[in-house]
Amino acid sequence: MNKPLSLYFVRHGQTYLNKYEKMQGWADSPLTPEGVEIVKQSGRGLADTEFVAAYSSDLHRTIATAELILKENKHGFGLTLEPRSEFRETFFGSFEGDSSAMTWAKVAKSMGYASQEELFEKANVRETMNGTKVADPKHEAEDFMTFWNRVEKGFLHVINTHRESGGNILIVAHGNTIRNIVHELEPSVKANFILDNASVTVLSYENGLFKIERLNDTSHFTE
Repeated sequence: MNKPLSLYFVRHGQTYLNKYEKMQGWADSPLTPEGVEIVKQSGRGLADTEFVAAYSSDLHRTIATAELILKENKHGFGLTLEPRSEFRETFFGSFEGDSSAMTWAKVAKSMGYASQEELFEKANVRETMNGTKVADPKHEAEDFMTFWNRVEKGFLHVINTHRESGGNILIVAHGNTIRNIVHELEPSVKANFILDNASVTVLSYENGLFKIERLNDTSHFTE
């Protein structure tokens, strides 16, 4: 019989590309000093949570975040982190590293919206990702199905590996990756929310059913 699973999704800490408001998908940049400190605070808030496994995307910012969290964890010693490329952020193609405001303005115009604000208000995640691929001059940005097929493969690996034994699983990933997993498995949660750096979102899994327990939670942060 399957045992309950609790999936602890943590968004990586603030990076320099976050700080400078640049597009950051597969492009990578180090955590800022502020980013390191907020991750440590999040880790201390999770210090008593015993994880049976730890995963991250294979990008430096998530690996660094996961290692900091495990270092703060009372039960983290000896737990091996497994980076997986499936948990990467969306690939933004030739927009990688560009100004976020300028990029979204281009995507909005390409999709027939007057502004970035109107784009995010009226277009859903699938439409926005598909529109980004069209707007990308190289057309190499990931559309929704390319992105989701990749992420789903990694997610199913985690579920199939741990559904028999159960326990708490740490998954350090990215804002778009986490919110799309949550939305696809719990459609009542809209996919247009923004995740804070180092925030925790928890999905429980039991008897084939997913339930959201915590969403974009920073209340556990400790000084």
